[in-house]
Amino acid sequence: MAKIAVILVRGLIGANRNIKDTLKMLNIHRRNVCAILEANKNMLGMVNKVRNYATFGEINEETLKLLKQKKGDSKYYNLNSPRKGYGRKGIKYDFVNGGALGYRGDKINDLIKRML
Repeated sequence: MAKIAVILVRGLIGANRNIKDTLKMLNIHRRNVCAILEANKNMLGMVNKVRNYATFGEINEETLKLLKQKKGDSKYYNLNSPRKGYGRKGIKYDFVNGGALGYRGDKINDLIKRML
């Protein structure tokens, strides 16, 4: 089964209670935390709910192996801020519009490598 990586990009000050609860269920508790999840219907529903605060995409085996090698074997990983920033427009716009939020497909692997 495919795995997806979810990284919290924005802070949670002023966020809705439902958003905070969903992030707690995903084991994402602060900015720049990456969680590796199974891509099933329930997880994708929760990830879709927090898409205005996080970025996500399909992680490949090479990046997952590199993540486990550098940060240990865990359900979530504390990462650094990305080198050269999140995107052209920053953390308030969707990835398709030049920002950092929402679905980014396999480009999540490039972001994770920049955050290690």
